[in-house]
Amino acid sequence: MKCIAIIPARWESTRFKGKVLADINGKPMIQHVWERVKRAHAIDDVIVAVDKEKVHKAVTGFGGKAVYTSPEQPSGSDRLAEVVNSLDADIIVNIQADEPLVHPLMVDELAQVFEYEKNIQMATIIKRIHRKEDILNPNVVKVVVDRKGFALYFSRSPVPYVCGDRDDGDGEITPESEDISGRYFKHIGLYSYTKDFLFTYTNLPKSTLEAEERLEQLRVLEHGYKIKTIETRYETIGVDVPEDLELVRSILSSEEGGI
Repeated sequence: MKCIAIIPARWESTRFKGKVLADINGKPMIQHVWERVKRAHAIDDVIVAVDKEKVHKAVTGFGGKAVYTSPEQPSGSDRLAEVVNSLDADIIVNIQADEPLVHPLMVDELAQVFEYEKNIQMATIIKRIHRKEDILNPNVVKVVVDRKGFALYFSRSPVPYVCGDRDDGDGEITPESEDISGRYFKHIGLYSYTKDFLFTYTNLPKSTLEAEERLEQLRVLEHGYKIKTIETRYETIGVDVPEDLELVRSILSSEEGGI
C-alpha cells in the first residue's frame, strides 16, 4: 500500500499565532517535524499543507514539498482531503505541525497497522499517563479503549473515573491521589486513515460530542465508526503556547546522536 504523510501547517493559531515557524534551536518548528517524519520507513512521500506564502517559502527552503490549501478549511482533516483528492495513495498519515518531538516509529506504526488489521479504517496513537497533573490537565486529551484496542471515548476530563473508597465516596482524582500508573492513557493527535475513509470522515456532519469536548475525532465515534489505537512508549510534547518551546528546545539539545 502506498502511504503518504501530510503535515497541515496552518499559520493562524488561537493561542500561538505563527507557531509553525517558531525557532527551535536554529530551525523552524515545521522543519523539525518534517525531518522526523522523513525518517519513517513506511512513508512514500511527505507533504506539508500550507495556507500562507511565508510557510510555503520556509518549507521549500529546507527542501520540503509544500502544497497550498484554502485558508477557509474548517479543520486539519479537511485540509488533508483537499491535498489527497488527486493523489495516488492508499493510506494517509496526518501529522500535527506542532509535534516537533514526533518519533519516526510512531509514523511507521500508523502506516503499517493497516497491513495486519485488515478491516480498520482509521488509527491513532496513545500513551500511558504517569503524571497525575496530566490527568487533570484539560489540554491533555484522555482516551478509554476496549480490550481490542479500539477507542471507546476521548475526553478532556479525567476518564475513566477511578473510585477510591466506595464506602465514603472518596473518588476524586487529585495530584495527591494514589498511584495511577497504567490506568489512564493520553491521546497523541497523530492519525492514519484509508484514503476512502478520509473522505467519508470529512463529509460526516459535525457531532454533538465533538462540539462539546472540542475534539474532532469524536465525530467518528458518534457516527458509529471505530478508531484503532496504537500504544507507544515515546513521549511527545505538543507546542500549544510559547512557553512550551523552552522545554522542547532543552529536550532536543540533550538528544545525543539524534533519534
